[in-house]
Amino acid sequence: MPKRAVVLLQLGGPDSLDAVEPFLYNLFSDPDIIDLPGAFLFRKRLARMISARRAPKVEDLYRRIGGRSPILPQTLAQAESLKKELEQKGHPMHVTVAMRYWHPFTDEIIQELLAQSVDGAILLPLYPHYSRSTTGSSVNEWKRTLKRLNASQLQWRLIEHYYDHPLYIEAVVERIREVLEDIPAEERSAVHLVFSAHGTPVKLVKAGDPYASQVRRTYELVVERGEFGLPHHLCFQSKVGPQRWLEPSLTQTIRQLGEAHVTHAVVIPISFVSDHIETLSEINIEAREEAHTVGISSFAMTEPLLISKPFIGCLADLVINHAGGKT
Repeated sequence: MPKRAVVLLQLGGPDSLDAVEPFLYNLFSDPDIIDLPGAFLFRKRLARMISARRAPKVEDLYRRIGGRSPILPQTLAQAESLKKELEQKGHPMHVTVAMRYWHPFTDEIIQELLAQSVDGAILLPLYPHYSRSTTGSSVNEWKRTLKRLNASQLQWRLIEHYYDHPLYIEAVVERIREVLEDIPAEERSAVHLVFSAHGTPVKLVKAGDPYASQVRRTYELVVERGEFGLPHHLCFQSKVGPQRWLEPSLTQTIRQLGEAHVTHAVVIPISFVSDHIETLSEINIEAREEAHTVGISSFAMTEPLLISKPFIGCLADLVINHAGGKT
């Protein structure tokens, strides 16, 4: 019987302060991130300049959240939970993790699969929404690595997205309800729900990237399924560089809420399924400080999906359908 594996694709993150600059270098060396005309001529040199300049500030941010990214241990926990769920459903598979910009890298995982005589892999991005800069980048690296390792015998299939999967929607709704339950009943009607997704350059949208429309659909489905009866907003975060990015930004949204004398806000990071510097620092520290500055006295962020039962159920359902030949 063919031996199959699931490979969870994720961004990765520095596992120490010393790893911050090389992690940034790997990120800005990515041709799916720096794609200016003729960039192949200067991409690595530019990546060195950007990573060296940004490293001190980014190191300070990581220092504030414990000195390292939590993404690897959290992703490994998701892999283990998915493995157990698949076993319980009668579909035992090897489940592993390939990070895009830090260990374990794609080549490490492909060699691991070859050593275990795996002949078929299902690539499952931990990005619910497809973007060329996330899932697309990981898949391009997967293809390049297979070619470099002369491993064409390793067959693979991609789960491209699951932004509208009912169990994914339920997992997000569940996290919002958990936060609302912690707010005194007499104050809940004052809450504004702020859905924040990682931004992308507008030029990607104009080039046909589906990310922004998929994020908006997730937002609509969560609001519909949750029936919260509260004001809600969609915004974007993590802008880098001078290009125009998706708007409104998280900062703009918070300031607008302050101007409207809103006192309670709950931020939902809908494009993240684990903790990143974008959630722990950008939302839970920087956005929180901004909120208090503009008069929002009650500020909360939903917990990441991690190994929530509906989310792991979503991943298992996707894998089983793809293993059965469905697309």
